[in-house]
Amino acid sequence: MMQITDLQKEQKILPILRLGFRPFFLLGAAFAIVAVMLWLLMFQGKGSLSPFGGGYWWHVHEMIFGFAGAIIAGFLLTAVQNWTGIKGIQNKSLLFLVLLWLSARFALLFPNVLGTTVSMILDLSFLPAVAIFLGRPIVAIKQYRNLFFVPLLVLFTLVNIQMYLSVFEPASVSTQLTAYTGVMLVTFLMSVMVGRVGPMFTANGTQTPKVTPLPLLDKATNGSIAIVTFYLFAHPIVNTNFSILGGLLMIAATFQLIRITRWRPWITIKVPLLWSLHLSVLFIAFGMGLIGISYFSSDIASNHVWHMLTIGGMGGLILAMIARVSLGHTGRMLQPPKTMSVAFLAIFVAAVIRSVLPIFSPEANMALYQASAGFWYIAFGIFVYHYAPMLVKARQDGRPG
Repeated sequence: MMQITDLQKEQKILPILRLGFRPFFLLGAAFAIVAVMLWLLMFQGKGSLSPFGGGYWWHVHEMIFGFAGAIIAGFLLTAVQNWTGIKGIQNKSLLFLVLLWLSARFALLFPNVLGTTVSMILDLSFLPAVAIFLGRPIVAIKQYRNLFFVPLLVLFTLVNIQMYLSVFEPASVSTQLTAYTGVMLVTFLMSVMVGRVGPMFTANGTQTPKVTPLPLLDKATNGSIAIVTFYLFAHPIVNTNFSILGGLLMIAATFQLIRITRWRPWITIKVPLLWSLHLSVLFIAFGMGLIGISYFSSDIASNHVWHMLTIGGMGGLILAMIARVSLGHTGRMLQPPKTMSVAFLAIFVAAVIRSVLPIFSPEANMALYQASAGFWYIAFGIFVYHYAPMLVKARQDGRPG
């Protein structure tokens, strides 16, 4: 039985601190806007910011471990309550995690304030702390199937450590390849999670039969991404062969495309919370495929097409999932504000502008970067505008959470 605090005790807790998705979805979405704005300023040589590791390092690190890290924390700390029936962390424990995440963002943006060592410790402590709070209820009821996410967070931390090593040992550890490792690890986590919920969401939202799962296809889909991830992670000791990397990415893309095709994305066109999810998975598939092709063709710049995966795949799926989860866990019907359809479209437009158009118009790169960023701001800005009031207020149905 769900161990829910009594309502009177719940009402003494600020609504924003009643469950993990509330602060981390809101702060993560807001940070997504701020971080891209600051990166564009640094990229254009404007302002006087001098973040840890330099502008490029800060940008890729913060989009993976700052933005995506916050969303992952919010999602897992909320999902564990559903998995275990034990109340998720809230109040002071949740506030501790929020402050740890915020302090790390500040420390890396202004490293001279606290110094290199403290800045690193703050950032590297966040995901292990999330893992501890996530693992406790899972271990308590011996639900070891979901304990899988704890070592995954440890692996995220190891990749984060490798990011820092790329600053201190650039001859041995590549910032770019480590960033790609982080991207693929986030992609792996998203692929696992969407594989669990995608068919169910589709069946419920379209009132159609649920697609029969094919465990072997799921293993191939997720396993192929895992192989790419570990291949990239091993680059300090195994020289990366980009032909091998490209081939592995195309294999992963093929499995992902087969799986999403079985989910029948065409039946979701009238349901924004579904077509946005399905389209983001297609961006994951096509993104990995296009990146793979780029390592065999000099006509396609791989640094551009990685953004099809990061913006359209990661950004799109994050936006689709936080829009849905926030509605359900604040006691609302699964009907997002109408302008969220604009937000969903904007994220995919941003992806195409950033990943494809620079290939054909390299002379217009800066204008394209700015346009892509503008659509990114629109997407997450609409989410923050509509969902902030939901996330900072108590559930509509009066239930805890």
